[in-house]
Amino acid sequence: MQVFTYAERPDLAARTSQAEDTLAEFMHHAQITDLYWPRLSEELPELQLVLYDDERDLVVGRGQTIPASAGDGLPAGVDDLLERYFGGGPREQPDVLSALVAIVDRRRQGEGLSALLIEGMRRVAAAAGLASLIAPVRPTQAGVPTDPVRALRPLDSGRRPALGPVDPAPRPARAELLDICPASMRIEGTVADWEGWTGLAFAADGDYVVPGALVPVRFTGGTGVYLEPNIWMRHAV
Repeated sequence: MQVFTYAERPDLAARTSQAEDTLAEFMHHAQITDLYWPRLSEELPELQLVLYDDERDLVVGRGQTIPASAGDGLPAGVDDLLERYFGGGPREQPDVLSALVAIVDRRRQGEGLSALLIEGMRRVAAAAGLASLIAPVRPTQAGVPTDPVRALRPLDSGRRPALGPVDPAPRPARAELLDICPASMRIEGTVADWEGWTGLAFAADGDYVVPGALVPVRFTGGTGVYLEPNIWMRHAV
């Protein structure tokens, strides 16, 4: 199993669709990521990763990262990271590398492959001269309870939850929990959009529990909004 950057192996970067992710369909319809995501591979190929099973000649994972500044405080999440870098305003001097997503093929879950992607991200952070790798992580991926309220409350009170690995491989060394990230991504759509994404019916305004969502989707005036909560983690480089 090998990890390459898109710049090192553009031929493999073109095959990342081979890795089937485990995210719910609605997670692929965030407006900010839809707007800026293609620019990651176009402008920062040296910071995007592909996980390659060389024995089977299969791409089994990918990782997206972006330069960021955390010296004056952590970004607000994935949307904020993309807006700060690509949004057209003055770019901050980066001092960290931030992960955006780490995907392992759903058929290869439980093999510890996510740790290889994290190590690859640490490698490219070091090559870029950045001091650490930060990551806005879904609570379930961080090993904390599935219920986001239970997952995030210990951080609010200044305590750190005990973490267990998500798969058989240990989490990479020097990982540190930093803070909560209550609105990392905003996903908004009409009732018809959400019904198409989920196969559910949303007959009236209110909060709805949707499979794959960490908090309810709130419908108001025929529009549903989901705010994805994450937990900030940091890996030393």
